[in-house]
Amino acid sequence: MKITDLLNQLNEQLNFIDLEIDDTIIKCEKAIEIILKSLENLKKHVQKRQFKSQDEEIHFFKDLKPQFVSKLIYYNKIYKIETKKPHGGQRVVKKYYKLELHKLKLFFDNELEFYRYFRTGNNYLDYKYFVRGKFDIKFSLDSFYFESDTNFVTAHSFKVSKIMAHDLLQVFLEDKLLEMKNNIQTGKSQVNPKIKQIWTASKVSLVELLYALHSEGVFNNGASDLKDIASYLEYMFDINLGQYHRAFLEIRMRKGDRTKFITSLKENLIKRMDNTDDS
Repeated sequence: MKITDLLNQLNEQLNFIDLEIDDTIIKCEKAIEIILKSLENLKKHVQKRQFKSQDEEIHFFKDLKPQFVSKLIYYNKIYKIETKKPHGGQRVVKKYYKLELHKLKLFFDNELEFYRYFRTGNNYLDYKYFVRGKFDIKFSLDSFYFESDTNFVTAHSFKVSKIMAHDLLQVFLEDKLLEMKNNIQTGKSQVNPKIKQIWTASKVSLVELLYALHSEGVFNNGASDLKDIASYLEYMFDINLGQYHRAFLEIRMRKGDRTKFITSLKENLIKRMDNTDDS
């Protein structure tokens, strides 16, 4: 439960940063700082206790720890990609992002055997891959393993983290390329409101509302895709919702009231109705 709490706390903090900070480089800097602190707490927790069984140790290094480390790899890689991004037209930047995607493909090709093992849910080699001190040089270990604290790393726990991080990186790069492809100025409405409405609540609240509206099917008789509704809300409020899919996952994992914003809307509307009745 302690590790789960640490992970939930980390996810909430990263989700807040992802939604509230638009500058990618600053976002990555803040995220890396938070993840390093979280990993430090995780390491202290592991040092204080002993695993009750080999299965528990495997579960930690195969399933739990990579969820922390993968985030560090992910944000660090994005930071490097964005700080090294060439200055130039869309053609130059597009070529740059495609090259980064190609590097990911090379990684997956080089790790194909282990990638298949991990993705297909195999476990017959877990006792070598995810138990401390049980390394085999024949399994093409990363140099990182030999430089690490052997009490907090196994032969392949870092590889799992890289696979998880690279899956996210692939989505990030593909989104960047799609964004460039769709970067066409849309015509403004012929009837423009005199006062622009700016969303001043949190982005998390707007994501909660976005999913509620989509679930209710209020646009185009329920035929509108979630992505289309998100784009519309971003255009209307001149706001960037970022990776709203991940934000929704964090909303789902909330303890207590998972629909805080919608609950607040309901309570305040009822209060207004009651006040109107009294007057």
